[in-house]
Amino acid sequence: MKQYDYLVVGAGLYGAVFAQRAKEIGKRVLVIDKRDHIAGNVYTKEIEGINVHVYGAHIFHTNNKRVWEYVTRFIEFNRFTNAPVANYKGELYSLPFNMYTFNKMWGVVTPQEAEQKIEEQRKAAGITEPKNLEEQAISLVGTDIYEKLVKGYTEKQWGRDCKELPASIIKRLPVRLTFDNNYFNALYQGIPMGGYTKLVENMLEGIEVRTGVDYLKNKAELDALADKVVYTGAIDAYFDYQLGALQYRSVRFENEVLDTPNFQGNAAVNYTDRETPWTRIIEHKWFEFGTQEKTVISREYSSEWKVGDEPYYPINDEKNTALYGEYKKLAESEENVIFGGRLGEYKYYDMDTVIDAALQRCDEVLK
Repeated sequence: MKQYDYLVVGAGLYGAVFAQRAKEIGKRVLVIDKRDHIAGNVYTKEIEGINVHVYGAHIFHTNNKRVWEYVTRFIEFNRFTNAPVANYKGELYSLPFNMYTFNKMWGVVTPQEAEQKIEEQRKAAGITEPKNLEEQAISLVGTDIYEKLVKGYTEKQWGRDCKELPASIIKRLPVRLTFDNNYFNALYQGIPMGGYTKLVENMLEGIEVRTGVDYLKNKAELDALADKVVYTGAIDAYFDYQLGALQYRSVRFENEVLDTPNFQGNAAVNYTDRETPWTRIIEHKWFEFGTQEKTVISREYSSEWKVGDEPYYPINDEKNTALYGEYKKLAESEENVIFGGRLGEYKYYDMDTVIDAALQRCDEVLK
């Protein structure tokens, strides 16, 4: 008889949900993580009394009542609403694109005037069926907004010309003919009070967790401990890249502690011109309405990924999707291994969807 029923590889959201649910029904669980901390990319670290989102801003939002009821079992959430600002060469615009944006851009006052302006620019561009991101964006918001607020930011983020990117990427872009500054059209939204690390800590309460453990370097020895493995690392790394490496975009952060209580007056400011090297600046204290004397900011730089870097965003184009399909076939032949999460499924997951996917998998396998 093995020591554990489940070895969970990765203490991020997917792994934490699975471990918590397994323990709840009496299973013996060991959670390991290669990093020296839990919570994966939602990890928050306290600096100057401020919960800093170490791997980039994470704002919880969902319309899924089951997911919301699940996470709020472990921690209380505040009422933070995501209302980012776009900075184009010193001009400030509201994100999402709404009536404040259109008024600043064109001087229009009514929704009808804004709609008319977008329609004029769409017609002038002659786009009927958008074939790439540039055409999709212009058909949604017109040429002016595309040129100032979409093009530079998107090309920095993906490292590719907008004409080379699929139209599907920009379908997430919220456009509103109202004065609503809430970026997410979600029923439930907020930040865990005390940070995401506290949320995951509470989920993993009473479960054995070992950090600083590299599963792939010690695979045979670790596999021998448990009947089944829940693997949330990169699927291609699991198979030692035998079919080739999947592609990702990576992100680099430059953090600064500033001796001022307020740097930019907002949690997120996106820099949408091509010349500014960073994509955005996050001021972490505003996620939790901070009153600290100092502030912590993070500049985000998007970069190409190579093996050994931290993978952030899967590049779900045709080539990578086909390669993932081949790895998925290999994964299905691994009898006692469950692959899950952003890296295990090579999927761009919001926090609520990864939690939902983990809960659904628990429903299927935990009897």
